[in-house]
Amino acid sequence: MTVSGPGAPVPRPAAPGASAVEQLRKEGNELFKCGDYEGALTVYTQALGLGATPQDQAILHRNRAACHLKLEDYDKAETEASKAIEKDGGDVKALYRRSQALEKLGRLDQAVLDLQRCVSLEPKNKVFQEALRNIGGQIQEKVRYMSSTDAKVEQMFQILLDPQEKGTEKKQKASQNLVVLAREDAGAEKIFRSNGVQLLQRLLDTGEADLMLAALRTLVGICSEHQSRTVATLSVLGTRRVVSILGVENQAVSLAACHLLQVIFDALKEGVKKGFRGKEGAIIVDPARELKILISNLLELLTEVGVSGQGRDNALTLLIKAVPRKSPKDPNNNLTLWVIDQGLKKILEVGGSVQEPPGELAVTANSRMSASVLLNKLFDDLKCDAERENFHRLCENYIKSWFEGHGLAGKLRAIQTVSCLLQGPCEAGNRALELSGVMESVIALCASEQEEEQLVAVEALIHAAGKAKRASFITANGVSLLKDLYKRSEKDSIRIRALVGLCKLGSAGGTDFSMKQFAEGSTLKLAKQCRKWLCNDQIDTGTRRWAVEGLAYLTFDADVKEEFVEDEAALKALFQLSRSEERSVLFAVASALVNCTNSYDYEEPDPKMVELAKYAKQHVPEQHPKDKPGFVRARVKKLLAAGVVSAMTCMVKTESPVLTNSCRELLSRVFLALVDEVEDRGTVVAQGGGKALLPLALEGTDVGQTKAAQALAKLTITSNPEMTFPGERIYEVVRPLVSLLHLNCSGLQNFEALMALTNLAGISERLRQKILKEKAVPMIEGYMFEEHEMIRRAATECMCNLAMSKEVQDLFEAKGNDRLKLLVLYSGEDDELLRRAAAGGLAMLTSMRPSLCSRIPEVTTHWLEILQALLLSPNQELQHRGAVVALNMVEASKEIAGTLMESEVLEILSVLAKGKESPVTRAAAACLAKAVEYGLIKPNQDGEGGAASCTR
Repeated sequence: MTVSGPGAPVPRPAAPGASAVEQLRKEGNELFKCGDYEGALTVYTQALGLGATPQDQAILHRNRAACHLKLEDYDKAETEASKAIEKDGGDVKALYRRSQALEKLGRLDQAVLDLQRCVSLEPKNKVFQEALRNIGGQIQEKVRYMSSTDAKVEQMFQILLDPQEKGTEKKQKASQNLVVLAREDAGAEKIFRSNGVQLLQRLLDTGEADLMLAALRTLVGICSEHQSRTVATLSVLGTRRVVSILGVENQAVSLAACHLLQVIFDALKEGVKKGFRGKEGAIIVDPARELKILISNLLELLTEVGVSGQGRDNALTLLIKAVPRKSPKDPNNNLTLWVIDQGLKKILEVGGSVQEPPGELAVTANSRMSASVLLNKLFDDLKCDAERENFHRLCENYIKSWFEGHGLAGKLRAIQTVSCLLQGPCEAGNRALELSGVMESVIALCASEQEEEQLVAVEALIHAAGKAKRASFITANGVSLLKDLYKRSEKDSIRIRALVGLCKLGSAGGTDFSMKQFAEGSTLKLAKQCRKWLCNDQIDTGTRRWAVEGLAYLTFDADVKEEFVEDEAALKALFQLSRSEERSVLFAVASALVNCTNSYDYEEPDPKMVELAKYAKQHVPEQHPKDKPGFVRARVKKLLAAGVVSAMTCMVKTESPVLTNSCRELLSRVFLALVDEVEDRGTVVAQGGGKALLPLALEGTDVGQTKAAQALAKLTITSNPEMTFPGERIYEVVRPLVSLLHLNCSGLQNFEALMALTNLAGISERLRQKILKEKAVPMIEGYMFEEHEMIRRAATECMCNLAMSKEVQDLFEAKGNDRLKLLVLYSGEDDELLRRAAAGGLAMLTSMRPSLCSRIPEVTTHWLEILQALLLSPNQELQHRGAVVALNMVEASKEIAGTLMESEVLEILSVLAKGKESPVTRAAAACLAKAVEYGLIKPNQDGEGGAASCTR
């Protein structure tokens, strides 16, 4: 474990008589030479806080600039160098470092001025002369480039639009260059001002996939985060034209158009927030109106004949992302209400379409599920009963319009639409089921001899069986029918769906062992058949998906779980299916894994309430013997060995509406179960679990985000965070961890978050700054008062590591608070680990801020006995902390040193100084030497202070 709170290295005390600023500067220089730029930054910052002279401040700021240059943080490097120049205008090193930072930032005109100043101060310096020549060359090159960019853009378009260049390498290179140029804002602006949008329109009109892709990707650069260019682009191309590209058969082109439209949506929505102003501040037309026009065109596309199934799915995905409010705190849901009024029937039409046989509307295996997700999001975005009642009325009128007067085809369309609603806003689906004749038609059509009719009816029966309100009706009327279909049908597509219906009804008791619907062994037989179909790769993925649906319900039974995790072939087939194009399987896969890992919410019933229920002859839920912790742990091990983490990582990466917030929550629950045992965490990290958990912790349901954040905390506690979350990813971990500090989280979650933050705070100043930015310090301080000793200790350890930051030191130094008092008192507690953390923080703070030393005697009358207890501790780490605190206090003030020398501390230090060479003996000897220098004690014959030599 890498928690560095109690064991945090205490800064070496300055040598007697040496300047603290000078000592820290030298220490920072050594760290810089060793390549520890973060550490050097921290030390230079500490030195700045010790009241350095203007000359020292200039040196420290320019040294900090050097660190930032090494860390490639050029903005901060420029800021620090500028501060040094403010203190000393002739600081040639600071001028040179600022020129380096400005050059990296692309501000060559400013960089050259600094270099000219350097050369004027040191005319013979060859480094400065060479740098000035180089930057002069860069400036000339940039001028040439900018003057020729217009010509280049024109040349690229000429090549791309030349029919003679068809399919040539030259044409491919020109399209790549155009896309690259558009990624930079300056390049995008240059293309835009060079009549680029009109030329890109000509590329789109060619109908050639490669040219269309190049045009769309270039348009993404032009429109990205730039509202006025976006609106201008739409006015040239036409909103209808851009949306129509979604419907092409070529999937890559359709996806590129989807990406462009998402960028356009983002730019327009940003404009709505900013009050009709773009990024560049130019006033433009009303973006809310443009937004509605765009959404209206997407809704029209949903029901257009000739649009590809992939294009329809992309349109649904855009509507899911663009229409509902991001947060219920936003009071304005007008866009949702407008879409419901204008386009609900169109969405229902997609939801009621069938893939096989192909109908008027081309749809994919994911289209109906995407429609269900959109309907659910729209329904959830409604704020009051009147709005919801309008939604119900529109849905019911649509279903009735098809159910009555359109014959059998109309009934099938109506039933298919009901299925879509049951998978989305199930409240609307339940109400539709209760419409006159609907449920009876479902039962009747299950017996049809036409496969497509049976498929529609059986699927509706399955979705209805999942609703408790209808389950009793179906148990009474549909079980025998489903059994008959399962046994007698010759078509696997019908049998597997009938089986899923039976699975749903068989799992109605959930995890309650005593509430089984079918005879003993029946669920095991059903599960075995599901696994058999799952492993049969001769069956299409759309049909095999239903086998996973069945297992998602049957795995409530612990016997089924045990057999399932033993079946390696079935697990392999499950994981392969989760990676397939059949995205609608994701929720079922996640549900089965939640059941196998028992990561659903379960509370042990209160024994007294159980007895009371038995006495009252009420039903008491019973847990299956194979759901005990030992069995669950064994199942987790088998899932890990089968590669569950890799499969789940791929599922998290899915960019599909099917990956709903509910599905994310299920995955978060499974991840938390997988990292419960310390020895399993390395496997999870090795297979990419840490990377997958970050998006789950930042997006989804509140419960899902909390579960994912707790899993992140567990990984951060026991593994090296820099390896688990490499690069910039480590900074993304902070926010989820801080979210676990809120009072609505459990004590265990608070504790694990504090431990994880302690590790992060011990890594670098940048991470400490990130923790401070997330406003974690007040919450951490609150937990330092917690009654639970482990939480109190973890909070103190975390604060100890955060104390390396200047901002935290300022908090302790500020007057009118008890922060210092708490650390002093905790240094005298019985809990040795708490003492170690508090004393470490005290040693750190008194070293960084000598002014705190004089306040220690003021905060409590027991300070002296607490310090003596630390010095007398049998634990050498506590002794070391006590000795460093004593040394810092002695060096801070002759008066405090006198108080210490008049107490038993003198005798204790004398004994410690004569011990075996160690950090404790060195610190004790330094204390005595300083006291000798003050004239408070006389040196003994060995040259050291001693008790008998006290001069007072």
